[in-house]
Amino acid sequence: MKEISPKFECGAASDVGKVRLENEDAFLLLPERGVFAVADGMGGHEAGRLASSIVVEQLANVAEPASVADLLQRCRDRLARANARLLEIADERGGIVIGATIAAVLAWEGYYACVWSGDSRIYLVRQGKIQQLSRDHTEVAELIAEGVLTAEEAQTWPRRNVITRAVGVYHELDLEIAQGVLEKDDRFVICSDGLTTHVSDVEILDLVRLNPPQTACDRLVALTLERGASDNVTVVIARYAPMGSTIVFAQDGAPKARWTPR
Repeated sequence: MKEISPKFECGAASDVGKVRLENEDAFLLLPERGVFAVADGMGGHEAGRLASSIVVEQLANVAEPASVADLLQRCRDRLARANARLLEIADERGGIVIGATIAAVLAWEGYYACVWSGDSRIYLVRQGKIQQLSRDHTEVAELIAEGVLTAEEAQTWPRRNVITRAVGVYHELDLEIAQGVLEKDDRFVICSDGLTTHVSDVEILDLVRLNPPQTACDRLVALTLERGASDNVTVVIARYAPMGSTIVFAQDGAPKARWTPR
């Protein structure tokens, strides 16, 4: 195994779940370039897998940046390419919807930026507390924000799973961004909605706070499976360790990632 000592210790886990036939999620761990991401495909089986794989594959080609602002711009450009490609494929297939949510954490030289579109989430665990950095792009989240629905009513709302933004759905890509300064031992949790359907924020906090990233990912997915896993579930965790934690890579030294090649 090849070992290097970047500033992040990270882990990832993904499972098809108990109901779906195929895993339409994809993830990316690229610690040497400060990119960590989860994409959740939609469009049905093959189309969903294709969508998430294209999004993650584009992000995997991001070159080493000069700053976090540069990294953010490079990733936005890559996501724009993925958006255009998915629209082309949808047109070739008769206008069906082929898209994917994206949630990504970009970190470089002591700063971070969160980029997302859809309902895959980004959490920050810092000093024993958990904060959701992303905001769900769903109809139900908008209704809660407007005061039309309560959080309790939202749990049974018929259209609670309808998302309002995604890569590949509209010609103009609509991303939301949040930025901040890194602190030692920050842990970023990036996940598809398959996790948060079954696991609470408090449970995520407990497992992330008490375990190394890979162990926490494995246990979060296992807990989701225990509770029925009604959707694909994917979790990525990146811990900021500027004094140098060791991260283990595959034999070829490639970053850990999962997507379905085209």
